[in-house]
Amino acid sequence: MNNQHKIAIQGIKGSYHHEVARNVFGENIALLECDNFSEIPPLLVKKEADKAVMAIENTIAGAILPNYALIDEYKLQICGEYYLPIHHQLLALKGQNLSDIKEVRSHPMALEQCRKFFRNYPHIKLIEEKDTAKVAKEIQEKKQVGIAAIASKIATKIYDLAIIADEIQTNKANYTRFVILAVKNGNTPKNYNKASIKFRLNHETGSLLKTLQIFKDNNLNMSKIQSLPIVEKPWEYAFFVDVIFESPRQFENAIDQVQKYVNELKIVGKYRSNKSSMK
Repeated sequence: MNNQHKIAIQGIKGSYHHEVARNVFGENIALLECDNFSEIPPLLVKKEADKAVMAIENTIAGAILPNYALIDEYKLQICGEYYLPIHHQLLALKGQNLSDIKEVRSHPMALEQCRKFFRNYPHIKLIEEKDTAKVAKEIQEKKQVGIAAIASKIATKIYDLAIIADEIQTNKANYTRFVILAVKNGNTPKNYNKASIKFRLNHETGSLLKTLQIFKDNNLNMSKIQSLPIVEKPWEYAFFVDVIFESPRQFENAIDQVQKYVNELKIVGKYRSNKSSMK
């Protein structure tokens, strides 16, 4: 047990976070299961978890803004990423079909990603829950008839349920990007080719445009830009940006130049791009 990586996730065994943790760290892991994303950062800060897996954006539902805020608040470091294709199954006790189902319970994100499917079944009530796999587990433990879960094929096997509708997500090219988090330790892979940064702009006309132009001039490909309100300063925003590049030197040069146009700059993480996991 002492040799196991302690990985904090949102959800339980059979969740998509569990699937990512298993793909990144292998089978020999100790899962720290959290009901909410907000429970994850304290486990890292208290060193009860070695690493954490946290969903950050989805190709259908978009960015998960509260998670950006959590990463920033707890000064966590992004040390990796993983793109997971999301294949939603409708799971229920064996021996049932769609006409038997009166309620579907799942995480709000999963419900949103499958909403088009349920337009054809107006008799089914959609109910938000904290975790996809937890609903699947409860259905099996409590032998709940007429209730279904939206969850992964892993959950199907773990909780011995039947798939009564396969691949129900609206967009078949449905991916969620997860980040691998740790407390800041200054360690950076030598061959990193992606970075996540946060900055706040000076109150100067065109400062955002000038900042983005620096990225372009240094051949940085901006793969993500996300604004986040600054709570204590109404109508002011911080920007979270992901950039990809061929050489760390390109990134370091750009950061040196950007400094003059911002009043706060934080390197949230430097790591290897993992877009290959989308294949």
